[in-house]
Amino acid sequence: MYGKTIAYCSGMSTSKVLALGLILGLGIEVLTIGGRFGLGVQTATDTTFLGELTFGLRIHHGYVGIMLLPIAWLFFRENDGLRNLILMLGIGLLFSDLIHHFLVLWSVTGSPEFDLSYPDPARSGSGPRGV
Repeated sequence: MYGKTIAYCSGMSTSKVLALGLILGLGIEVLTIGGRFGLGVQTATDTTFLGELTFGLRIHHGYVGIMLLPIAWLFFRENDGLRNLILMLGIGLLFSDLIHHFLVLWSVTGSPEFDLSYPDPARSGSGPRGV
């Protein structure tokens, strides 16, 4: 299956890679919306434990997407299929994060909630979920 996927991706045009990356982004966003509004997961409060690993910085999935784009071009020049697959994933992650914060959250909650760092529990006097 992996070999067939890579072979299929190696023959893709740039426009097809972009289009499939955007479609993948919509799929990722559906999962993100399901987590946020269906399961009630809020990264600002539910993943604060990660702040210790990232020195308080919030890592959005769009950041991972941005990181994957140059990696695909720099390290996978010889393997068109793997490069295109990584590019689609990077585009999808970036597109999903942009849609999530600046279209979905901003219109639903009134704020894009694009925080660069986790809230400091010591300053607010509360832990995750107001505990």
